[in-house]
Amino acid sequence: MKKLNILTTGGTIDKIYYDDKSDYQIGEPEIGRILEAMNVAFDWEIRALMRKDSLNMSEADRDLVRQAVMTSTDGHYLITHGTDTMVETAATLGDVGDRVIVLTGALNPARFIDSDAVFNIGCAVGAVQALPPGVWIVMNGRIWDPKTVRKNRSENRFEAI
Repeated sequence: MKKLNILTTGGTIDKIYYDDKSDYQIGEPEIGRILEAMNVAFDWEIRALMRKDSLNMSEADRDLVRQAVMTSTDGHYLITHGTDTMVETAATLGDVGDRVIVLTGALNPARFIDSDAVFNIGCAVGAVQALPPGVWIVMNGRIWDPKTVRKNRSENRFEAI
């Protein structure tokens, strides 16, 4: 992997809460801060495509993600994404040729002390370097084929279908 191309779309991983009534905004991508703090030994570049909760993403937004991947010559992509519609975006990416694409996110904002963000990003970084070409989801310590996974909202985790 020469360089990891990171695309961000928003989602819980980047949420900033302002009060107890769940007033939030999607902030700057947290992944850059996390990678710097971990002193990673690879080159990376972040491109913030949007700052949306994934429930508010449209088909045009998903097409923008696909276009960002398909118009680039890079081979490795890590996409941070909201967990509610991550599977739908993975489906929109479809056939990506020789590219390796890993989508990940967090069930709690990266700024929260008990967030799963650092763990998921670490797993995703390892996965994107080791997996064969295709589109993958990395959540809850597992690598998932997007065609065989769903988010279980009541259990707040991803599971096989």
